[in-house]
Amino acid sequence: MTVYLSASLRLEQISIALAGRELLAVDATIAPGEVLTVMGPSGSGKSTLLAYIAGFITREFSASGGVWLGEQYLLSLPAEKRGIGLLFQDPLLFPHLSVGGNLRFGLPRHIQDKHQQVTQALKQVGLAGFEARDPATLSGGQQSRVALMRLLLSKPRAVLLDEPFSKLDTALRQEMRTLVFSQLHTAGLPALLVTHDHEDANAAGGPVIELG
Repeated sequence: MTVYLSASLRLEQISIALAGRELLAVDATIAPGEVLTVMGPSGSGKSTLLAYIAGFITREFSASGGVWLGEQYLLSLPAEKRGIGLLFQDPLLFPHLSVGGNLRFGLPRHIQDKHQQVTQALKQVGLAGFEARDPATLSGGQQSRVALMRLLLSKPRAVLLDEPFSKLDTALRQEMRTLVFSQLHTAGLPALLVTHDHEDANAAGGPVIELG
């Protein structure tokens, strides 16, 4: 199992507004291996909160407050230097790359044994032997597993989850919840989940902030 440098993700008095109207206010610390869930309806600023933390908030929103990962202040860093991994509703696999190519893309450049890392990652999520497969031939659940392992192989120090289960059918949704949260817990990564689904929050098992 990959070893991560565990650190808490601190959100200090974050406020996000649109056209002068405050959408949300969050003040929280997420411990290593913990998932904080932020729940709220569409338009409540959930995804914008993730964009602020990750470093790609758009100009129509105004935001204030601090974001710390351990002792490192993230807001002074460009997005690619923040050590944040992202998992979205869609797997967003590269169609021109094989499954193995997608996973190798996530690996830091200094990693030497890329083939071994990819082989082990696929075995870990029940996809042994899928390295040469075209992502278009995979089921939705299989694509989601590849997206999760690509994220973990990129060695993030914290993870943001933007309703990653919302497009899966009911049975697969529960399976992926179990897989994602167990992987994050084992890796000791602080994670922030935004969702409107109470079942997501229950499966995450951490603290919950309800907006509105």
